[in-house]
Amino acid sequence: MPIEANGALGRLSTGASLLASGAAELLWPTRCVSCEMPGELVCEQCRENLPWIAQRWACPDCGAPFGYLTCTECTHEWETRTTICALRFAGTAARMVSCLKDAHELRLAPVIAAAMATALDEASAWPARDGCARFDPRAIDAVCFVPATSAAFARRGFDHMELVSRALCREEGLSLADVLVRPYSRDQRTLGREERAANLAGTISVCDDVSGLDLLLLDDVITTGASVREATRALLARGAASVTACALARVW
Repeated sequence: MPIEANGALGRLSTGASLLASGAAELLWPTRCVSCEMPGELVCEQCRENLPWIAQRWACPDCGAPFGYLTCTECTHEWETRTTICALRFAGTAARMVSCLKDAHELRLAPVIAAAMATALDEASAWPARDGCARFDPRAIDAVCFVPATSAAFARRGFDHMELVSRALCREEGLSLADVLVRPYSRDQRTLGREERAANLAGTISVCDDVSGLDLLLLDDVITTGASVREATRALLARGAASVTACALARVW
């Protein structure tokens, strides 16, 4: 069933209410990124209508909804220990991502982190393929993130997933491990499943020691899973003990 708990909506409300102050707010009033209602980054109505993924029925390997028993999106061969996705990539969820990345609405980073934390909390009640909880903060040594390419970083002036990761670390009381680098790759948005995998092969590397660490890997959107899987392979190749993946949204 969709998440409707007051705690979930309250957490998002707290993040969404981070308003600019003083003259800036008078000149550029905060509006909902989805419906443009003034006052909050994501208004109450849009928060209540977010397309949450019910973790009970989600595929524990790729995070797709309704894939717990038989997944149509993967063959359960993912390198991640488990994958948790908060929302369906549509509507408000899609606007949150695009406004953070392309409209430079950096105040969305803690809002997105709050949504991901909500999904992680729910996922903690359900098992991964190894029989353990899909998420347990006590079993995570550090948080890392799928990095932007150097070209994207130069264009935007920031790495959006670094901002989200720092906010999630504060939310969950975890440490950040900024260990992944991606100097190049073509834009993924126009590529198909096989093209995405080929485009990313060998483009993500690990710049620090992660031997023996149980890591939480964050990304904004999972489409085919090429980015998350490539990052996971790189981390495991450098000795990481396990990688649990979490994304704000899932395409299916």
